[in-house]
Amino acid sequence: MALNTSAETPLPVGEVSRLIGGWINRLGAVWVEGQITELSRRPGAGVVFMTLRDPSHDISLRVTCYRQTFDAVADVVSEGARVVVYAKPEWYAPRGQLSLRAAEIRPVGIGELLARLELLKKSLAAEGLFAPDRKQPLPFLPQLIGLVCGRASAAERDVLENARHRWPAVRFEVRNVAVQGVHAVAQVVQAVKELDALDEVDVIIVARGGGSVEDLLPFSDEELVRTVSACRTPVVSAIGHAGRSRPPRLGSVCFGSPTPRVVGRGKSR
Repeated sequence: MALNTSAETPLPVGEVSRLIGGWINRLGAVWVEGQITELSRRPGAGVVFMTLRDPSHDISLRVTCYRQTFDAVADVVSEGARVVVYAKPEWYAPRGQLSLRAAEIRPVGIGELLARLELLKKSLAAEGLFAPDRKQPLPFLPQLIGLVCGRASAAERDVLENARHRWPAVRFEVRNVAVQGVHAVAQVVQAVKELDALDEVDVIIVARGGGSVEDLLPFSDEELVRTVSACRTPVVSAIGHAGRSRPPRLGSVCFGSPTPRVVGRGKSR
């Protein structure tokens, strides 16, 4: 309910914190999915602390649980793991901190992740994001190529060396980003948007070497797929190694190394 306050009759900080805690305490437990980015298991401590982050957004929540709750999954859960937790929101009034108290933690398996990617693929395809007429032709001799890749990575070296061997006059506008982990999606999305905004960039390449399914998941993220779909510049995806296990890249066309796949809005002439 609304509070009757004014500059002359303000509420003390402690009262505001108490009221917030009362509202939060009325919330029930919820199932929450995220990625563990910080994990603290102090020897002898009865409580485990962790941070659960949304892999697609710069949003995180502090999570606590009893040691026995975490020990049940300690062999398969570590920093960087995706998990589903059953937790109740809690408010620590003295510091004004919101956290989740987890009663159960479940690791998200590879099979479940791939099944979700397939559902995402079908959903986006139904919107027409991968329709052939949305794809743009690649320029025959690009003058300036935008490159999104890891800093000092083998993928960056391969793209630069092969491109200059085939077309010595080509220039590059490089954006170095995280290519796995919790910051990858946000950084890749921002880099693609920056390059797409440059009129002189003829084509954008997003490159990363091989890795596990979990490592490559950022490149199947819905926000990134929609960002690529909205680009006015053709986008080439050079993700993973041929013959290795990779999450499905939606709407792809195969090319040779170092740019084996084209996704989103690029197509070969």
